[in-house]
Amino acid sequence: MSNTSTPDTASTPDSGTADAPGPTTTIADQVTDFNQGFTAQIGPDFSKVFDDEQSALREAGVPDDAVKPGDTVVEATLLTPQGTEVSLAETVGEGPAVLVFYRGAWCPYCNLTLKTYQAELLPRLRERGVALVAISPQTPEGSEASVTNGSLEFPVLSDPGNVLSGALGIRTEPSADARAVHTQLGFDVADSNADATGDIPFPTVLVVDHDGVVVFADVHTDYTTRTEVDEIVAALDLLEARAA
Repeated sequence: MSNTSTPDTASTPDSGTADAPGPTTTIADQVTDFNQGFTAQIGPDFSKVFDDEQSALREAGVPDDAVKPGDTVVEATLLTPQGTEVSLAETVGEGPAVLVFYRGAWCPYCNLTLKTYQAELLPRLRERGVALVAISPQTPEGSEASVTNGSLEFPVLSDPGNVLSGALGIRTEPSADARAVHTQLGFDVADSNADATGDIPFPTVLVVDHDGVVVFADVHTDYTTRTEVDEIVAALDLLEARAA
């Protein structure tokens, strides 16, 4: 589980247009390539603000009350990209599921990750009958943007007010200095969120069994690091072996 962290902005005009991954490209490799251009684009002063925030979050680590294996995911009412209420249970169905908590369509690291999961994870989950669901606090329109950006074929839902992420102990917010930089870059997280706050979840992947019990939890305070496809598949392998 990653306990590191970084700044909370990536709101440049090209933040949603990162190239789709190749068949063997890790998320970490894609992030490295992206960061080279992004750091040059925003300059050293803004980069230092995010580096300082990253250091503070890395030092704090994952909250003690963050979701862990053995916890049960609570039921939640979420919103589809069309604004329709839907329960988490009916979205997941009766089988195991992979739940992906991400910050929003404005985050290039989220877009890279969701595109990778679409290309490399979803086909493997379909073979196993495992659901894949992505959840963020943004508006339904933001969820629709995520779907469009990544040509996503799995449910992408809104968690207004971070109710579910709060219950899971993965709710956070950018630092004041980071939000000030966001503003200078022409962006505010609150404009994207359904409840008009700046709260966001730590990027997190959960694998849950058919009873909603968490069997794998990977919480990243560093939003530039994400759970790789092979880690998720390995967790599902263990779950299937246990059930056999």
